[in-house]
Amino acid sequence: MEPAELQFMNFPDAPPPPPSAAYSHAVRAGELLFVTGQLGVDPKTNRLVEGGVAEQAHQVMRNLQVVLRGAGTSLDRTTMARIFLVNFAADFPVVNAVYASYFAAGRYPARTTVGVTNLALGAAVEIDLIVRP
Repeated sequence: MEPAELQFMNFPDAPPPPPSAAYSHAVRAGELLFVTGQLGVDPKTNRLVEGGVAEQAHQVMRNLQVVLRGAGTSLDRTTMARIFLVNFAADFPVVNAVYASYFAAGRYPARTTVGVTNLALGAAVEIDLIVRP
C-alpha cells in the first residue's frame, strides 16, 4: 500500500507564520486536513485583536474559516478541535460560547480543551482542527 501524498498549504488571506515558526496553515493527508492552531491575530495587522478573550476567540474562528475556505472546505466538516486556554477557569465559558456559535446545534466536532501556561504573542486562546474535507 502506497502512502498518501501530503499537500502543504498556505493561504495569503490567513495570518502568515512568523519568521521564527516553521509551519503550513494546513496539511492534507489522504482524506484528512490538519489545520495549524490559529490565534486571534488580525491578518491585516498581524497583531492580536483588542477586546479580550471573546474577540480573540471570534478572530480565531474567522482565521480558521479563511484557512478552510482556501482548502476548499468549511467548519461544518470539522471532525476534531483542540482548544488551548491560558486562563482556563475564567475563559472557558466565554470561549465555549463563541466556539459553539460557529456550528449548527447538535453538530459539534469531537473536542479537547486544555489549560496551558502560555501561548505565542501573549494570546489567550488557540484552536487547531482536523477536518474531513
